[in-house]
Amino acid sequence: MSTKRVILRVVAAISFVSLVAVSASAQSYPSRLIRLVLPFPAGGPTDGAARLIAEKLSASLGQTVVIENRAGGAGGTVGAKTVATADPDGYTLLFTPPGPLVTAPLIYKNVGYDPVKDFAPVATIFSSPQVLVVNPAVSASSMRELVAHAKANPGKVSYASPGFGTQPHLLGEMLKLETGADIVHVPFRGSAPALTDLLAGQVQVFFDTVTFLLPHVEAGKLRPLAIADVTRSPQFASVPTTTESGFPKLQGTYWTAVAAPAGTPPDVINKLNAAINAITTSKEMEETLSRLSAKAKVGSPADVVAFMAAETRKWGEVISAANIKGD
Repeated sequence: MSTKRVILRVVAAISFVSLVAVSASAQSYPSRLIRLVLPFPAGGPTDGAARLIAEKLSASLGQTVVIENRAGGAGGTVGAKTVATADPDGYTLLFTPPGPLVTAPLIYKNVGYDPVKDFAPVATIFSSPQVLVVNPAVSASSMRELVAHAKANPGKVSYASPGFGTQPHLLGEMLKLETGADIVHVPFRGSAPALTDLLAGQVQVFFDTVTFLLPHVEAGKLRPLAIADVTRSPQFASVPTTTESGFPKLQGTYWTAVAAPAGTPPDVINKLNAAINAITTSKEMEETLSRLSAKAKVGSPADVVAFMAAETRKWGEVISAANIKGD
């Protein structure tokens, strides 16, 4: 037998053994506790959603899934780095909103990981629309009226955000870019203090999720002008979308996803994807998401990759045009 033929047979044998090993790994997975890292403090809306998924995933996989809150860094980068450098075996996963894998790496020079090369997206969980609200003292009942008011009072209208580089911040900058209005950004440390000053009239404009703002709208303390999504929100059925308001580019939903370290076996990724999709499309989860003004976002791992790439392009254009840079 020629040397070339021997080498080919050895390579084929190694490949076969590798495939068998991967398949066996997926069949036995999971065999121990799984850590679902949340790169933010306990107690927030993302924390609640993560714990719900962890509970359902534990039941589905037959192994305990625990939440590990690893707050810190700009936009949740400390927790994300923890997962990026973990063993790619499916036992350390990241539960992430847009910040850690999309916006933070675009804004900050060194987050300690590459959001594309260091992660293997597993599944998206849900998306929740952002709504544009104003303090009732603002004489605007539509987006066009708000823009006209801001242009008539340059530098006198301000919009709040939960922090530098957050999605509400980027939506505010997109609003400025799309309209040319001179609106001042006022960042806060979270949505709660931003809302406090909005209700007090210290700032006039704010983007945040329907769930967070709904009680204050129902109480008449805030006026909703538009839903930053492709469809109206059932909770705000009479409020038009930004597209209906004449601003089709001004869209941004708060979404969550699960990712694993790059190099995690594809069979393990697919097993997790199937389990998560089954959870998010269940009747119980549908009812839970409805109460949160959210909807399930189901897809394959390839769909998640494409979605995150599109989000990165979209917000990258805003960050570049608005010259948003972090330290």
